[in-house]
Amino acid sequence: MYYIYHIPDKKIGVTCDLYNRVTLQQGYSKGEYEVLDSSEDIEYISAKELYLQKQYGYPVDIVPYKDLKPKQIKLNKMNINVTEQTTTFPCPVNKLKGQLMDNIGMKWETDHGDCIITDKSVKWIMENVVTSKYNTERCYVYNKAFARWFDNNDANSSTRTGGLFPTGMKEQNGEILNPTHFDLIRTWANERGLYDGGDSKTQALKLAEEVGETCRAILKEDHKEVVDGIGDCVVVLTNLAELAGVSIEHCIEIAYNEIKDRKGKMNNGTFKKDE
Repeated sequence: MYYIYHIPDKKIGVTCDLYNRVTLQQGYSKGEYEVLDSSEDIEYISAKELYLQKQYGYPVDIVPYKDLKPKQIKLNKMNINVTEQTTTFPCPVNKLKGQLMDNIGMKWETDHGDCIITDKSVKWIMENVVTSKYNTERCYVYNKAFARWFDNNDANSSTRTGGLFPTGMKEQNGEILNPTHFDLIRTWANERGLYDGGDSKTQALKLAEEVGETCRAILKEDHKEVVDGIGDCVVVLTNLAELAGVSIEHCIEIAYNEIKDRKGKMNNGTFKKDE
């Protein structure tokens, strides 16, 4: 059964599931909307929706309801489901970032505009993604909000440009051009499943191990091992940041902004900031 629902002063729409579409997705309870018509005939209900939208003075849908079929879009390594309202990803939130990074440069259409996975839009997705109430192994974003974000932002610029460590990173056909060593570390780790199966606690322990080895190398005055140890620490820190949902560049920039104006003096080989 198809229902034409009316949210006063907001919109007229069609759904087969009033509770899921109007209450759960849009936040309106019974009494805040009304059913204007219902039918099992999708041709009739599609035409009636457009007619009522015009009669009530709402924007008239460009595409009739009967043509708004959910689309299965296969990206590089995952299938997403695109409806009028949402784009759903077939994985839990804690695995989504790795999946998205595997599909940099991929694009799909929504009723509200085109969406594309870039380094910068991945950040937006991770900040706005919602876990499905019906299946915790799936999550989604609202297409209208995502499309409006593209209208107001340069999605093709990297979240890592500007600031202390500009990278000039660009994507072409899903490939990172002019990658930094941080980019290469993330690619290496992602290909080995570290972001899908890794754990922040184990990476923190790994960091403590690498710091210990670096300290031992310093005490032994083994320059080669000191260099190797510092590099290993940076690799682990890069991956630890990704598992925490941020980039190592962002962490460094935050830290630098905190220390850049500090004043103090050296004391027994250590810089001591002024109180």
